[in-house]
Amino acid sequence: MSRSPHLHSFAPPAAEPGYFLTIERAEGSTVWDSEGRAYVDAMASLWYCTVGHGRPEIIDAVADQLRRLDAFHTLDIFTNPPAEEFAALVSDRMPVPGNRVLLTSSGSESVDSALKLARVRSSLRGEPERQLVVGRRHAYHGVTYGGLSVQGLPANQEHFGPLLDRTHRIESEGADDLAEVEALFASRGAEVAAVITEPVQGAGGVRPPVPGYLERLRELCDEHGALLIFDEVITGFGRLGAWSAGEVFGVEPDLVTFAKGCSSGYQPLGGVVVGRAVLDVMEDDPSFVLRHGFTYSGHPAACAAGIANVEVLEREALFDEVPRIARRLGGGLADDGVLAGHRGMGGMWAALLPEGVAPTAVRAEMLTRGVIARPIGADVIAFCPPLVITDDEIDRCLAALADSVAAVSA
Repeated sequence: MSRSPHLHSFAPPAAEPGYFLTIERAEGSTVWDSEGRAYVDAMASLWYCTVGHGRPEIIDAVADQLRRLDAFHTLDIFTNPPAEEFAALVSDRMPVPGNRVLLTSSGSESVDSALKLARVRSSLRGEPERQLVVGRRHAYHGVTYGGLSVQGLPANQEHFGPLLDRTHRIESEGADDLAEVEALFASRGAEVAAVITEPVQGAGGVRPPVPGYLERLRELCDEHGALLIFDEVITGFGRLGAWSAGEVFGVEPDLVTFAKGCSSGYQPLGGVVVGRAVLDVMEDDPSFVLRHGFTYSGHPAACAAGIANVEVLEREALFDEVPRIARRLGGGLADDGVLAGHRGMGGMWAALLPEGVAPTAVRAEMLTRGVIARPIGADVIAFCPPLVITDDEIDRCLAALADSVAAVSA
């Protein structure tokens, strides 16, 4: 059998057709494959389907918008009602006073936009030396060249040639990570345009910050005139039980990137919340034109999905489900006698596997037991379920994990 014309992302190009699992339909926290087998979607697809699958409110909103205005760009003088409404909804809910929202179609676009805005600020302020962007070990910031360059997952950077210059990756972690950031600012503070961080690292293994970490980053950026960027592509829109991690941790960033949960994946949508530290500089010069944006930025159907998604989150008070998920899922991982450990918070968790137990092998066993989770690195199985997941479905995930680890270990 010949290989599919579809060249899959993050998969071996040499893989034969039998390597792939075809998902055909979905509802709530359940998806079905082409053979009719059902699975608990313990990853909300790819960290994003916060409100669950098959929501008629969102589907109808997209269809209605396509009938009214299928598409029209928002560059230069043009806009559309859903783009304006969605931007206002986001702006009102983010802990960044006086912000405006730049719309994109993905997390990767959002990150690269934030990095460019940080350098725009330096240029307009007459600080050409302030170009350095600081990232962290284990960080994931997408697949476009800016986010790829500043992230801390070397395997993702391999083979892609020279990356963006004037970036610095912190190589330590935990308290040592913070000490390294302080040392960097002490020696090169005048060069730093921005520090970018996931408040809780996701694709790098679900890693919450050590106490005081985000607060100290805010202090260092303030002391040295740099910007603090929160990459909330995963954590935003309810994953931690609030609109943003900034609200959860009580830290106000200058820029916030978002995507995934903002539309629950029903349409490609993302953006950057831009604070006054950037806006004041750009708005001060009436002749300045922001020569950045994407063909589908502010796409009316995508923004209609975002509006309907926000309405579902609020109407059903889904953020209130996060503590329950944390207790049931995080607590269940803590009680699992076969794991080497666990970590996480809110609605995102990592099971740490015993030495020698391969995550991909555990994932394969979990699939046979009707659960989709995500293998990460050498020792992690990640969980990030829809906020509508039931206690019974969480228990099925935990049982499948325990049985699968035991099977692989044997």
